[in-house]
Amino acid sequence: MSQPLDGVRVVDLTMVWAGPMGTRLLGDYGAEVIKVESPRQWDLLRALGLIPRDVPRWYNRSAYFNHNNRNKYAVSLDLAHPLGRETVLQLCAISDVLVENYRSDVMDNLGLDYETVRSVNPSIIYVSMPGHGKTGPEKDYVAYGSNVEQLAGLVSISGYEDGEPMKTGFSYGDPMAATALVGAVTLALRKRRLTGAGCYVELAQRENLTMFVGEHIVGYSLTGELPRPMGNRHPHHAPHNVYRCAGDDRWVAIACETDEQFRALCTVIRRPDLADDPRFVTAAARKANERDLDPEIEAWTLQRGHHEAMHLLQRAGVPAGAVLTTPELVADPHLRSTGAWVEHTHPDAGTWEMEAPPWVLSRTPGHIRLHAPGFAEHNDWVFRELLGLDDARIAALYAAGVAADTPDESLHR
Repeated sequence: MSQPLDGVRVVDLTMVWAGPMGTRLLGDYGAEVIKVESPRQWDLLRALGLIPRDVPRWYNRSAYFNHNNRNKYAVSLDLAHPLGRETVLQLCAISDVLVENYRSDVMDNLGLDYETVRSVNPSIIYVSMPGHGKTGPEKDYVAYGSNVEQLAGLVSISGYEDGEPMKTGFSYGDPMAATALVGAVTLALRKRRLTGAGCYVELAQRENLTMFVGEHIVGYSLTGELPRPMGNRHPHHAPHNVYRCAGDDRWVAIACETDEQFRALCTVIRRPDLADDPRFVTAAARKANERDLDPEIEAWTLQRGHHEAMHLLQRAGVPAGAVLTTPELVADPHLRSTGAWVEHTHPDAGTWEMEAPPWVLSRTPGHIRLHAPGFAEHNDWVFRELLGLDDARIAALYAAGVAADTPDESLHR
């Protein structure tokens, strides 16, 4: 089946989440992604997942790793060794894209900076994803999802009213950078198609995430008012909140923007009198009196399941959504009907469901072609078929510990 990125080869030097998810998305749409791991410094996600260390090939069973690394091939190379550096440069010479998400100085220290890679392949697209960027006073700082959220300004506007700032509960810096990677690579590929020239792309996670709070930056520049956490409320509209429903910890979100939506809400909950109540008759009045309004709405939602409440409101034109738990999300009939979940089998980890490629293209749809690779699963194919190495050269890689068929487990016991 034809895919948008057919024929594009990606050298994947990423670990953990942001980089692996981004390169996985490229693979979902046809790119030939080759994940490079050192026998001693392999992707940390392989060691997560509480897999007992006495289970055969436990390092291939992590759900976290397998989720972020489907549609990839894998080769083992120690880039800190001259033979490993030389071999990965050979791979770069026949590839279209290189992606790395190490600390800002790592690739320079390895002798694999952009200029060096460009010297063997002038048309390569080289993407760096350091948490704090390649320049600036904080370029060498360690980046994790939690502190990237803080430094990007997201946490300062998240939390309950009059409460302390709260992390979102989901490290947005990583998936946002992963998604941005797809846009950056495809833009660079288009530019190369027009000019024949490759380029260097810097995708700093912190800077990328800051763009997602842009409306608050603009708001502050216009009014001088500091944006503050407001829970589930909206600065101008009401009702705008989550409301308890029947059952244990069941909720529905309701967000009315117009008078028409509010009147429709009042009709659905059989309280038409609220629409003519002076406290709620205008948007400004509803916002000023939302603490009086919310209990009136919740009196109705408490008598209904969260799905029922959502459907009744949506059919009347009221924006509403059931707050779904993870099991409900996986079982959701709408997502089931659209093919959002697909069954997938991994030779070591077994069979389970995961989300399908997220963007549905009518003529070139993405699909899962390959299970996440076992460690060094494609060494022979990369060394012999892609690079054309002879037996003596391959033997030298193994003898020097640059390549291996199994990882060094001593650091992950």
